[in-house]
Formats: sequence, structure tokens, C-alpha cells
Amino acid sequence: MAKVLIADDADFMRMVLRRILEDGGHEVVGEADNGRDVIALYTMLHPDLVTLDITMPFLSGLEAARRILEEHPDARIVMVSAMGTRESVNKARALGVKGFIVKPFREEQVLSALRQAQEGEEDDAPGPAFPETPFR
Repeated sequence: MAKVLIADDADFMRMVLRRILEDGGHEVVGEADNGRDVIALYTMLHPDLVTLDITMPFLSGLEAARRILEEHPDARIVMVSAMGTRESVNKARALGVKGFIVKPFREEQVLSALRQAQEGEEDDAPGPAFPETPFR
């Protein structure tokens, strides 16, 4: 399966995501608790996938995604955030993020969105990679 880098400022959320990913057959190669560190870890580890929270210290997840994708256009990033607003989802899509999971989530949502991001599916239909929202 995939090598995944997790970035979330909440220890508990990183622990939950790690369990879901490892139980799903993925390898967690690193964790970051802020936007600055996730950029450095991405450059060092070159993971297959990255999960990014939006609200993190030093740099937001959206800014971290922008910087990672600027240097590594092939990066596969999935946002995992409680901020599933139209604005944040649209900003993520515009940056080239491959998916968006809204907290709270179910295990199957995480695994499905990561699988879709890894396979490179990029359709505009609501589904596991991008949430169906009333503003689509």
C-alpha cells in the first residue's frame, strides 16, 4: 500500500489517523504537528500520500499544500479538516489537492479518499475524495 505522512496539530487525531491507515495496510512514514514541519518532512521522506489538517501552527495546511505542490507537483495530498466550508474545499481543489475529508469521519471515508487520491482519480463528482456539500 502507500507510504503516508500525517500532519495535524492534534496528537489524538494523528493517533486515530495512524491506526486507520496502518489497519488499512498503509505505512505511516512520518508525522508533523505544524505546517512548517510537514514541508520539511515531505522533502525528506517523499511519501506517496500526505494528510493535512487546515488549521495548524506556523503555516496553515492550505499554505503547506501550496508550498509542497509548488516544489513537488506530483504530490498527492488529502486535506482532513473540520473546516469543510465551500471556501476551504474550493481553495484546496484550486491548489491541486486530491481530496478533502471532513471531521468527524469514518474509517472507510479515510481509506476510500486516500485510495482515490493514490489512484489519481480527479473527477468533479462528490464522493470519497471531496465531500458532497450543499454548496456544490
